[in-house]
Amino acid sequence: MGQTIIDIHPHIISGDTTRYPHNPLGGKRSDWSAERPFAVEQYLEEMKAAGVSRAAMVHSSTTYGYDNSYVADSVMAHPQALVGVYSVDICAPDAVKTIEGWRARGMAGLRLFGAGSTVQTDGAWMIAPQTLPVWNHMADIGMTVAIQTTKIGLPVVEQILTKFPKVTIVLDHLGRPDLSDGAPYANAAPLWALSRFENLFLKVTPRTFDLSQKSPATPDTFFPKLVAQYGANRLAWGSNFPANEGTLKDLVDQGHQCFASLSQTDRDWIWAKTAQSLYPDLVTATPEEART
Repeated sequence: MGQTIIDIHPHIISGDTTRYPHNPLGGKRSDWSAERPFAVEQYLEEMKAAGVSRAAMVHSSTTYGYDNSYVADSVMAHPQALVGVYSVDICAPDAVKTIEGWRARGMAGLRLFGAGSTVQTDGAWMIAPQTLPVWNHMADIGMTVAIQTTKIGLPVVEQILTKFPKVTIVLDHLGRPDLSDGAPYANAAPLWALSRFENLFLKVTPRTFDLSQKSPATPDTFFPKLVAQYGANRLAWGSNFPANEGTLKDLVDQGHQCFASLSQTDRDWIWAKTAQSLYPDLVTATPEEART
């Protein structure tokens, strides 16, 4: 039996801009979404070719802002393969109601976009007083919150982890650590410091693979340390397809290469079991079955 693989960080873009108009956060659309706009049907074909069994589809905030309609429609059309990770304006007074509305349309997780290629903020808005109802609601319903940020936002992530210990947080791309010094990776000290928070999980993506394969860093020195610091049960793979170039199979193959020094047990957690703990709908039941 082959390796079970679940993808918790793919994106899809519709070619129908009338039904799904673009309205990116910050007013600037991401380059990748314009250059490689893969629709859901294309992603499902990529899944088959790459041996990916299920996916937690991440809404593209840099294309659609807070309108999750395309991902939601795709998830509802393909519940056997997909659950959704949606973006919501958590500062809005009706944010909890909005989340409940999207939950009825396949929302399995919340994503907050603080900093990336098109937007750079420290994310302080994530812990503004008006966001408290959302954080309390996330704790009550047990919904995982994914945070996209860079090192400028890690202090806010630390505040969130401290203030809301009952909320599970998954950090996209490991927060983009600095691996340029190689082992023992002293430049990645902010990442190692956050490992003390048991409610923090990490999303390992090709962005991390690329950094680990750039000398003097190596996958065989970085990933065993990452597992030692966090435990494989707090690490989950996401393809970042198609933001990262290449086929989905190419990105899976890169992961196999980078995880080669890890035990099979650790690989099982990173490829699938951690994903299932973050998004329980990925275990066996379809999203519709899980909500009945």
